[in-house]
Amino acid sequence: MTEPAQHRLYHQAGEQFAPAIARLSKAMERDPERARDLEQDIHCELFRSFARFDGDCSLKTWVYRVSHNVAAEHRLRASRHPKPVSLDEIDTLPEPGNAERAAAESLAVARAHSLIRALPTLDAQVMLLWLEGETGTDIADVTGLKPGAVATRVHRLKALLSSKFDAPTKEYDDD
Repeated sequence: MTEPAQHRLYHQAGEQFAPAIARLSKAMERDPERARDLEQDIHCELFRSFARFDGDCSLKTWVYRVSHNVAAEHRLRASRHPKPVSLDEIDTLPEPGNAERAAAESLAVARAHSLIRALPTLDAQVMLLWLEGETGTDIADVTGLKPGAVATRVHRLKALLSSKFDAPTKEYDDD
């Protein structure tokens, strides 16, 4: 592919899918700085990938496939080097409790992201694509699963996440 065509495709992909890439990054990475790094890594790899884009799939499928592959690699690298939470960061972690409505919604989103981050990578990718409103066929194209397997996986993951989400969180006493 010519360099101008590569630039054109990247620009088009950025206009259409940058918000979805940002959401993916934030869902896969709790730390805002690391989420921005992941987002940047996705954009860099996306640009490089257009040199080998042959149009066999839609632009959307290509963008999601590259994005999710980079995110999966990011998770794999991070799992090899777990980062403990520093004392300075403890105050920024979401806490359950009697918060105002906005805080409760923020906690709910943080909890959902936390639950999704705890899933195996492929399951997390399927759920994030489903939450983005993608069809089973599109998710199958991105992940390499069959559409029926995607439907089954989404159903099971929704039930699992719902049960985990509704489960009470532990509160610790200061004993």
